[in-house]
Amino acid sequence: MDSFEWLHGYVYAFGLYHVDFNDPNRPRTPKYSSYIYSQIINNNGLPVPEEEKIMWGHFREDFLWSSSTSAYQIEGAWTADGKGLSIWDTFSHTLGKVANNDNGDISCDSYNKLDVDIGLLKQIKVSHYRFSISWPRVLPDGTIHNINEAGINYYQRVIDALLAANIQPQITLYHWDLPQALEDEGGWLNETIVDRFSDYADLLFSRFGQKVKLWITINEAYIVALLGYGYGSFAPGINRDPSTLQYVAAHNIIKAHAEAWHVYNDKYRAEQKGLISITINSEWAEPRNPFKQEDIDGAKRYMDFFIGWFANPIFNGDYTESMKKYILERSLAAGLEKSRLPEFTPAEIARIKGTHDFFGLNYYTSVLVFPVDFGNTLNYDADRGVAFIHDRTWLDTGSSWLKMAPLGFRRILKYIKDEYGNPPVIVTENGLSENGPIDLNDEHRSYFYENHVNQLLKAYLVDGVDVRGYTAWSLMDNLEWAAGYSERFGFFYVNHSHPDRPRTPKASVSYYTTLVNCNGFPDPAEGPHEQMLGSFSKTLFIPFAFLSFRTF
Repeated sequence: MDSFEWLHGYVYAFGLYHVDFNDPNRPRTPKYSSYIYSQIINNNGLPVPEEEKIMWGHFREDFLWSSSTSAYQIEGAWTADGKGLSIWDTFSHTLGKVANNDNGDISCDSYNKLDVDIGLLKQIKVSHYRFSISWPRVLPDGTIHNINEAGINYYQRVIDALLAANIQPQITLYHWDLPQALEDEGGWLNETIVDRFSDYADLLFSRFGQKVKLWITINEAYIVALLGYGYGSFAPGINRDPSTLQYVAAHNIIKAHAEAWHVYNDKYRAEQKGLISITINSEWAEPRNPFKQEDIDGAKRYMDFFIGWFANPIFNGDYTESMKKYILERSLAAGLEKSRLPEFTPAEIARIKGTHDFFGLNYYTSVLVFPVDFGNTLNYDADRGVAFIHDRTWLDTGSSWLKMAPLGFRRILKYIKDEYGNPPVIVTENGLSENGPIDLNDEHRSYFYENHVNQLLKAYLVDGVDVRGYTAWSLMDNLEWAAGYSERFGFFYVNHSHPDRPRTPKASVSYYTTLVNCNGFPDPAEGPHEQMLGSFSKTLFIPFAFLSFRTF
């Protein structure tokens, strides 16, 4: 109970019961904390909330299990065999742009270690491997007038080696390494890039399409537009007009994606019989206070400006109404004659809508959102008019922006089902980083995958989300963009200080392989699964009530 707190007298109250010291009878009144503590005593601990309990079950028989990398992050060989410069070559060689002035000149040296990397994939038993094509490796100046056959041949070898190992290639056309020659002409700010990208996609479909059945046009357009042309924290580092340029870049990215999709659909689909879509990244947003309407509205606006920025035009036909409304109002209030958000013509809306065969989702973390008035500031954050925090109970990782929030994974999958007509969903990235001293016993990574994949299973079995596949990021530690080599997402540790770049498996390799082999979570009550490497009862499914979204 509240009591005399030494030098502080009755100012500080530590008790489970409030004591009214102004009443001569000193009545005791229970606080809410007394109720919580009594529950802890009765339950002899903290029981796992129902939505966080493990669910036993399996994914569909043809479920896609994959791991992923990207060209700039692993290949190295930055000037080998006729490759042209990319914007990340330029950016990383600019002093101070990348942590520790790291660069991808050698990186994991995967360009010269194809057989080694195929061995890693065979070790984790995946059915697919998601990797990207380096645009400047096959088209040094970004145009089809200068095709680098050495680059084409390299990717042919990658594809053939994967198929020989019974692993299906899952190819991303663009994972951020734009040819520097195209950036010199304006990059994603120049509308001519739509045709350049369409030509590039056409070339890849014609050369590789007989062997590749799963294509992704562009990875995380949100990052390309906002970090590349708004904040300037990623290549090409443009930040001269954060009020507008990210919207221009995004507009061209969306149109470029649509044209590439139509090229495949019109020229190649009938014969090659593959699937093609875009990968969209997003966090899940919860209202900071779920009982405040302004926080609820702010969380929805956060989603409209994040996942909706790209998903809405492609799946529903245009930018979200909130993006159009808020950017227009704030543009006019600043004395501009029109919105800073470009408009699609009716013909463009018709051309873009429906350019998807599945929803490619990259999910890493969640946020708690609340409204903020940015005054007269004109930029992306001010336009959406919210700020966010992370729940302090969510576990940290090796990246400041990434907190473990597995419940948000299930919720964003359900959101996609409800907002975009329950499309087939392939999770194209999900993973955990670490930093600091090397520790191959990465139990935290196994914990992350167990809880996130189990929430994915619930989305599939309980919520009816049409989940088709899961891709873990990443196969190996690599250049983590502006963070350099300081943040490590891989199943395999890569010693970047050693000239041979040796790969060493971490403990999470065994756990993820078990998930893949079992195609989910076999019920221990039914006996050991025939493909199980180790019992799930020995894994890291710890009661984690402290990971849940806060309750007010």
